[in-house]
Amino acid sequence: MVDRDESWLQFNRRVLEEAEDTSNPLLERAKFLAISASNLDEFIEIRVAGILQRLEEGLSLPQHRDAGGLTQVERLERLSGLLHQFYADQSACWNLHLQPELKNAGISILEWRQLGKPDREFALKFFQEQVDPLLTPVTLDPSHPFPRVLNKALCLALLLRLKRRNRSASSARILGIITIPRSLPSLIALPKRSGRLNFLLLEDLIGIHLPSMFRGYSILHRAVFRVTRNSNLYMQEEETRSILESVAEELHNRRKGDAVRMEISGSASEEIVERLRTNFELEAWQVFRSSAPINFSRLMNIYNAVRLPALKFPEFHGRRLHLEQAAQSPSSIFAELDKGDILLHHPYDSYSTVENFIESAATDPNVLSIKQTLYRTSADSPIFSALKSAAQSKDVTIVVELMARFDEASNIRWARELEDAGGQVFHGIFGFKTHCKLALIVRRDSVGAIHSYAHLGTGNYNPITARFYTDISLLTARPELTEAVLRVFRYLTAEWDAGPEAYRPLLLAPVTLNQDFLSLIAREAGHARAGRPARIIAKINGLLDPAIIEALYAASQAGVDIELIVRGMCALRPSVPGLSDRIRVRSILGRFLEHSRIFWFANAGQEEIYCGSADWMTRNLHERCEVVFPVVDPALRRRLRDEILGAYLSDNVKARMMRPDGGYDRAPRGASVCSAQEMLMEISRAQAEPPGHAQPAARPALVESATQPAAEEEAILAKEQSGL
Repeated sequence: MVDRDESWLQFNRRVLEEAEDTSNPLLERAKFLAISASNLDEFIEIRVAGILQRLEEGLSLPQHRDAGGLTQVERLERLSGLLHQFYADQSACWNLHLQPELKNAGISILEWRQLGKPDREFALKFFQEQVDPLLTPVTLDPSHPFPRVLNKALCLALLLRLKRRNRSASSARILGIITIPRSLPSLIALPKRSGRLNFLLLEDLIGIHLPSMFRGYSILHRAVFRVTRNSNLYMQEEETRSILESVAEELHNRRKGDAVRMEISGSASEEIVERLRTNFELEAWQVFRSSAPINFSRLMNIYNAVRLPALKFPEFHGRRLHLEQAAQSPSSIFAELDKGDILLHHPYDSYSTVENFIESAATDPNVLSIKQTLYRTSADSPIFSALKSAAQSKDVTIVVELMARFDEASNIRWARELEDAGGQVFHGIFGFKTHCKLALIVRRDSVGAIHSYAHLGTGNYNPITARFYTDISLLTARPELTEAVLRVFRYLTAEWDAGPEAYRPLLLAPVTLNQDFLSLIAREAGHARAGRPARIIAKINGLLDPAIIEALYAASQAGVDIELIVRGMCALRPSVPGLSDRIRVRSILGRFLEHSRIFWFANAGQEEIYCGSADWMTRNLHERCEVVFPVVDPALRRRLRDEILGAYLSDNVKARMMRPDGGYDRAPRGASVCSAQEMLMEISRAQAEPPGHAQPAARPALVESATQPAAEEEAILAKEQSGL
């Protein structure tokens, strides 16, 4: 299998390729570079830090080999070379392409010497009013120890020597440190002049004031540096503390974790580098010299500050679902769901329908209770506001995942606010992240009958990310689904042991999901061996689980054609003769982050299709609470299969095809050019009012006639060999 970490680096290289792709608008390319830098930060502080942690624990012996047969030391040596190469490629992308192209477009990051008098006056005033009061210069001596450098904080290091020395004064060169305040913009926007948009690096502005901050010293050398620390949470269950308290404490400790990497200016003197490296207890390979400004993730500041539509993707707003009198009657969405299921594909379908579902439940006096999971949300989320409001008059139960990586602090705050508002807040089952996306509404109708309504999704309840993450939402009143959702909530709040069959027709991790997927794959293999239509299409974010990979290999050898759309890491090797001849793996990256998980099984002409929160990764199948749900309405199944999966399998613009060695090549261009995301946006734009529930949207032709019976459509799909 392909190594997990190397597969991830391949994924991030595809992100970097989008920064290099001149068919993308210029500011979007800068944004992709920023994303690749943020991704790399997380990889260093989580994955590389994890390897170093294992080495500290003594897991470096020959018997402690990973799936690729390497010891932790050997794996680290291999990764270090790849990381340094990627870091250099990021700098080259900036220095050789983006920086000069932005300059030609009238956008520049200038050095102090390049500023004219008006800009210097503006910058000096900004420094005096906003920067200087926050700076704390430190010289290192016995009474001034090395300051605590926070994770990923930009700093300045200076090599100093006293100008005047008396007999008792040492002539030794000492180190000075300034931490650049995080509360200030790291890129200072200068006043627009002659149509140009110029920025100044904050460290450059501080740099010209260094002599006044270290009076009495000669500044021999200076360098910008940044330290990345271990950000893994190491928690142990304790009877005396709640999970919330434990996460809060570990979150505080994360900011002070062991150093894992130091980035430093390429021009830094060897003495500064060595003093810093020794202080942070780093090996030589953990020092990354930069030939460009450190921390490309701050290019997002330029992207957000510059209002030049021609340099960005055209604005896009998902179509809104038409609900009669939705504004006047909060019960209208429940009346629509009584007619049938509603399927949404975000961002092509507006997320406002999901918001309306929760907000309607909060304001409808006939709604008795709301249950919902929260994994990641946003500060101004209408859903969060609706839940707080509803908690004052209804039974509101929320399962908040406190250990959603890098969202722990905000989730602790949400949990406390919901409790203060009167809601019941739970944190799921200890040891298992609550990653499923569920909401359940219980409502009494006008004659006193009780009805339940559910939302099941692949994405987080976050209206901000819903604008640029692709996800699936299913809104339903089907009793078999709403009753199963209720049982899942009981499992989450009480570890309710009702047996695997209690959660049907849902597939629930860690209870049934792993075996369910293995059984579905094995069933396709059985159909293929019997000469019946057999095919699998799966769209996921990651594929790492060894058992799933072995099952897919076996299915391929049995004659099952398998199309995998894997955005990120993939350990499976496709197209290996005798092993995976019938498996094709593609990755699609574009303006939207592919986040939906869709699983289609031909099943001998009786197709089954599922969506959910889980990837084919061990953590999703065994270490998280995940829900995968069936889509049973024939029209909605056809939309998922033909419009959505069909578009992704037709893509020859943004798709990369995985090679057996783990590398990727651009999909070959055919007679016609197809970008899945562009196609889906065009479908959305073409429908001023989207189709109602349970109606197929316009989609690429998959079958010869739109009036063919469903069984014939399924049979044709199962026989397709060249992609949809």
